[in-house]
Amino acid sequence: MIKVEVRMQLSKLKKRLFAVLSIAGVLVALSVYYVKAHPLVFNESFLEHAHCIVQAGMSLGNYAADHEGRFPYHTNGYGDALLLLTDTWLPSLTGPGYSAEPFERASKTGQHLLEVECGRVYVQGLSGTNNPEIALLFDKAPTPGGDHCHLLARLTRPLCREVWTIGSDHRTIQESKWPEYARRRSSCWWRMGCHARKPSNVIRRTAGDRVRHGASPLRT
Repeated sequence: MIKVEVRMQLSKLKKRLFAVLSIAGVLVALSVYYVKAHPLVFNESFLEHAHCIVQAGMSLGNYAADHEGRFPYHTNGYGDALLLLTDTWLPSLTGPGYSAEPFERASKTGQHLLEVECGRVYVQGLSGTNNPEIALLFDKAPTPGGDHCHLLARLTRPLCREVWTIGSDHRTIQESKWPEYARRRSSCWWRMGCHARKPSNVIRRTAGDRVRHGASPLRT
């Protein structure tokens, strides 16, 4: 009689254990699917600001201070211009969803750095004497809360792009407000004859860029 009861209890325990393991397996599968379905949330910025734009901005400021107020410029494009910042942390020059590997490779070999490999757009042809409100460096790809937003807060924050201005101001612009922000900045850049693509063109290009770099092709 005792053996029968023991068998029955063991059978119940096995069923419960199977049920628990099944539920756990489903939860794990759903979690993996959710993470893969939201690459802009669970990217390298989830735990820390992996592309600190403030560091890049400070390096731009230091460069200008050493070159009569002029920010770096290169005839081969803004990728090579950013490589002139020899005192900076390279991941800060690129943006969320992009790797610093192209910067590291180009800085070691002296190769040309394609603009399509840069995760941030850098506006050439500016100096410290220009309007301090003008955007100097900004993210190509929008991410939840920007690169400085981490952990579970990224689940609820709106898509944003981080911007660094000539006046050394760090700003976070919501994606819903980005088209108007870019339009206003575009008119400033082109009135001044800056060597940069219009932000409207940048917006159209970056969706394709993000697909190539493994990020979500969100409409921008």
